[in-house]
Amino acid sequence: MKRRWIGVELGTHAYTVCRPRLVKVIGGEQGGISKAQQWQGGGGFKFYELAPSLLNEDKHGNLVINKEYNADMLAAAMAKQEGFTYQPSKEQYWKQGYSSEHDYIFTTTDFINLEELQHLHEQMDENESLLICCTQFSPECNNRYSNITLKKIPKMLLGRCEFGRDDYSFNIVSFPEVESEEEEMDDLPDMVEQSKAEDHEPNLFD
Repeated sequence: MKRRWIGVELGTHAYTVCRPRLVKVIGGEQGGISKAQQWQGGGGFKFYELAPSLLNEDKHGNLVINKEYNADMLAAAMAKQEGFTYQPSKEQYWKQGYSSEHDYIFTTTDFINLEELQHLHEQMDENESLLICCTQFSPECNNRYSNITLKKIPKMLLGRCEFGRDDYSFNIVSFPEVESEEEEMDDLPDMVEQSKAEDHEPNLFD
């Protein structure tokens, strides 16, 4: 049908029903709308799991890092947020991701003091820069080195994330309708009815 699909599911049937059906469609199973369209198989899909909220509020109302995140998950999330490619170095622990050949990111939940900052700076080449994402750092670390930037994780995310909600509301933008698409939609009910008649089991595309 030359359409791209996005499916969103909250229940376990995302694993037990939806994903197996998509695998069968790729394999060329002749049922439902696949048979009506003479589908022969092929294509593919991506399956994502929604991660838990990166930040939670503690009992005092302060934003803290979600305990469900381990060190690797946190580093990957912050690299994504800051536009870095997450690719931890095997040689230097602080090179967790890069945005260019010489720009790196390091995420840690440790308190960064001047001694730790000096230790990191000594390991860096002159042409390298480093963004450190941490929970806290001592005041004397701020602007200590021109090629090292320190940011506190909760403050970095305040303007990008929405907290205190449990409905996961999204701003859905309606795009202008295209005439050719309207004509395709007119034909869809007939195909759906044919699909239901041939396969009584609920079809993913019904």
